Amino acid sequence: PVTISVGGDVVQRLNVPVGKSIELLVTVGNPGANIVEIEVGPGPNELTLDNNRALFTINGVRDRLRVLLVTGEPHPGERTWRNLLKSDPSVDLIHFTILRPPEAQDFTPVNELSLIAFPIRELFEVKLHEFDLVIFDRYRRRDVLAQIYLDNIVRYVRSGGALMVATGPNIGTQNNLFNSPLGQILPGTPTGQTFEEGFRPKVTELGRRHPVTADLPNSGIGTADPSWGRWFRHVDIEPRRGHALMSGARDRPLLMLDRVGEGRVAQFMSDHIWLWARGYENGGPQAELLRRIAHWLMKEPELEENDLRATVRGDRIDIARRTLVPDGRDVEVTFPNGTRERVALTEGSDGRATGSLKVTDSGLYHVTDGERVAIAAVGALNPVEMADVRTTEEPLRVASAASGGQILWLVDGPPDIRRVRPNRDSGGKEPGGRGWIGLRANGDYVVAGIMQLPLLPGIALFAVGLLTLVLAWRREGR
Repeated sequence: PVTISVGGDVVQRLNVPVGKSIELLVTVGNPGANIVEIEVGPGPNELTLDNNRALFTINGVRDRLRVLLVTGEPHPGERTWRNLLKSDPSVDLIHFTILRPPEAQDFTPVNELSLIAFPIRELFEVKLHEFDLVIFDRYRRRDVLAQIYLDNIVRYVRSGGALMVATGPNIGTQNNLFNSPLGQILPGTPTGQTFEEGFRPKVTELGRRHPVTADLPNSGIGTADPSWGRWFRHVDIEPRRGHALMSGARDRPLLMLDRVGEGRVAQFMSDHIWLWARGYENGGPQAELLRRIAHWLMKEPELEENDLRATVRGDRIDIARRTLVPDGRDVEVTFPNGTRERVALTEGSDGRATGSLKVTDSGLYHVTDGERVAIAAVGALNPVEMADVRTTEEPLRVASAASGGQILWLVDGPPDIRRVRPNRDSGGKEPGGRGWIGLRANGDYVVAGIMQLPLLPGIALFAVGLLTLVLAWRREGR
């Protein structure tokens, strides 16, 4: 029996015959590094279970992001959306602006119009599930999209799609999207009131913990006001669910995010973000904010608001947990050998709690706080020395045969080491026998060079010799 896990979650169990290779299709759900663990059940009389598990990493990369942007009418803000999405080379953008609604009565023959017909059925029925994100920018119902297509969008979101609604003054009318099937999944209910006054968007207390709006440039520290430019239109809503990350005029919700089924929804209650792009009153971080919202909707792991991560840095594992509500629980780390240790995390002001643990053993470490699980691989994922722990002479057989050597087992007693003549192994016989190993005295050497140095200079050597003779003559004379 073999168990396959991806990111700590078991995805498949199957029986694999010994000695036979099989191919498996592993589905990667998240971009970034995904650790795949393959573990086989214990067999009889195994020496160790450390080599019953193999690990490898699959890097998940989004090939192309397909975004559908539908602008209900021309306005200054649509260029902001288009410039942002077109600046990313990994985004395939399909953008339609409704220039001539069906109720337009200008008596122009259809065959004389230079406009592209809106492919409603193809986009919202045939290929809707091919898009990673659908954006309605200042759109209002004008009999362009039938209710059946709006129902398709609701099912698309519940099954894992992403929807963003950036509204304008039209939401106060009966033709707004909330009075359609999309109202089932939008987190806020319009109150019918629109504030036409200057205000600076602010990050809420909850927004300072959410990765989409946390640490936005010039957002202010603590309760300080941001230094962004002002906006002048804010459509009021009453939150029903989800999270309000930014507030606008009179501290009413401006940006709301919510999860619906397997998908995600964002609701932006102003169409004046283009003022930041134009640099009005020093502008603001419109590109960074819209990028974060779009990537959160498309489930980018780095922007998850409730997440647990473990990162290996040298001989330590850094643990970081992000939550919207302070969580004082410790995390439990399971070592490769099965032992466990609890690690306390220090809560920060940005929704992150951090801690670290020093490690010495290589292998897979599991980190959990009871709800979330993170995995960190330390050292070599599959050590060569653990590939086959059986005591066998096979790894040395080739080298021994190439050098004319011999392999003996110490269990039979220590061998006798003897020096043998070079021709002792003539005829292809190994230089050794039962209980002894021969070391050939080949006499192979090479004289690389000769250097001669005198012990003393000639005159000094003559003086020493003469002095020795005088001393000897004098002693004999006595």
